[in-house]
Amino acid sequence: MTTFVPPRPWTASYAPGVPEDLDPVSGSLLDIVDASARDYPDAPALQFFGRETTYRDLHAAIERAAAGLAAAGVKAGDPVAIVLPNCPQHIVAFYAVLRLGAVVVEHNPLYTPRELRKQFEDHGAKHAIVWSKVVATVQEFPSDLALTTLVSVDVTRAMPALTRLALRLPAAKARASREALTTTVRGATSWESIVGHAPLPRSHPRPATDDLAIIQYTSGTTGAPKGAALTHRNLLSNAAQARAWVPSIVRGDGCVVYAVLPMFHAYGLTLCLTFAMSMGARLVLFPKFDPDLVLDVTKKHPATFLPLVPPIADRLLTAATAKGVSLAGTEIAISGAMALPHELVVPFEAATGGYLVEGYGLSECAPVLMANPVADNRVPGTVGLPLPGTECRVVDPEDPTRDVEAGAPGELVVRGPQVFSGYYGKPEETEAVFVDGWFRTGDIVTIDEAGFVRIVDRIKELIITGGFNVAPTEVENALRQHPDVLDAAVVGLPNEHSGEEVVAAIVVDPGTEVDVEKIRDFARGILTPYKVPRRIFVVDELPTSLIGKVLRRQVRERLLALTSGS
Repeated sequence: MTTFVPPRPWTASYAPGVPEDLDPVSGSLLDIVDASARDYPDAPALQFFGRETTYRDLHAAIERAAAGLAAAGVKAGDPVAIVLPNCPQHIVAFYAVLRLGAVVVEHNPLYTPRELRKQFEDHGAKHAIVWSKVVATVQEFPSDLALTTLVSVDVTRAMPALTRLALRLPAAKARASREALTTTVRGATSWESIVGHAPLPRSHPRPATDDLAIIQYTSGTTGAPKGAALTHRNLLSNAAQARAWVPSIVRGDGCVVYAVLPMFHAYGLTLCLTFAMSMGARLVLFPKFDPDLVLDVTKKHPATFLPLVPPIADRLLTAATAKGVSLAGTEIAISGAMALPHELVVPFEAATGGYLVEGYGLSECAPVLMANPVADNRVPGTVGLPLPGTECRVVDPEDPTRDVEAGAPGELVVRGPQVFSGYYGKPEETEAVFVDGWFRTGDIVTIDEAGFVRIVDRIKELIITGGFNVAPTEVENALRQHPDVLDAAVVGLPNEHSGEEVVAAIVVDPGTEVDVEKIRDFARGILTPYKVPRRIFVVDELPTSLIGKVLRRQVRERLLALTSGS
């Protein structure tokens, strides 16, 4: 039986030097660090508050950490949870876990205990490498989630001595701080003891190309945890596709990548971690986006490649203008996770002298599927062209085996080496998102004659705020726990700063006087801050279907009409 291969008209719109296809990858993610350590041993691999780590030292730390984790009981195939902000220890831990053939499970360290626990219940990891501030949360998990290995990471240990000194408090407060830290890490192994081992023997088995590398959580449409199972092949392929998309960037010392996006997110993980390491780049790590910190680095080491979201580009441009700091030398910025306003692109490109282009991806696709060309033929308002080796079709959402007419809207389905094989431990959910080997993205798009893709609508009702996905069901369930709330519907409304903002409509008992700010405070105790509704409206009833399902689209339309004058 022959496999149907659709035409790929978009390759004619590729920028000069971008290939139509790539050779199949082999080996594992460890190879990209090995290659950079071999080719650029003395070049800076990491920069954290000014402190640099060379590729030689990074490679050595990975081998030592791998030995320490092996001594702690981590084996090939074991899921290992990483709950860390952007920091050097995060990169070392990531590759050390993979060196053993184990599986990385990334987590947002700012999650509430409830959110974190739900993911641990899903993947069942018995080993975790955790930010010291979050250790107590993990230790309070119920006995059935008890860990056999808990490693505590003090992020400040990777900072320069002067920076650590500046963080010190007056004596009385310092003693209290030390006591709090001691309580937090009791019962956990220190990161320093893990990296204090002798290097792992070279003979220790390495993972294979099709071995599972990462479980990357995506909110899905129901709010229940779903881990996208990504192999070494998926992630190696996506890093290679990213390199092919920017042929003007030269591999090696001189290439600078800014990690202003969190690496626990699929977008930040690929473009700020695997891609950067494969380029032999200087990866500048920021625990969180701070325009002042970024501008300080820009003065000496402008970004060759800067993955971001529109609010970050906006804040960076505003801060640079206010402080009189030049952004010149920032070569390529790629924006994702939400629509990129053209009115932001023009001044940003004028200030940098480089490009700001929009891309598109999903956690299930490692995550990048397409991007605008880094060339003058980029098309504002589109998410660009499918990357080399990526196949796309536009199908009828009701019958995904049938393609729609050229140029007509339909559901985007994709196929390529970066596309995952399924959700971890969820065969039914996996089956639901594949049709004849094509992954259903759940997004309605159009593709024009030149191959540029435009997002028209979203089947999945996720809200994208500040680059993060919010599942409406999860927020609705939290609101319904309030004693005064009978029902709730949560939608995303346009916001010029964050793409969308989370907004809720709630129903209460007739005659009940409620304080919506108190309900928001209640939600804050359950949800991560970016999931808490920015605005809550009390309504008499919610529109429902014949079977009683709340019609979020109608809720959104009503709230848009209600807020149009505000």
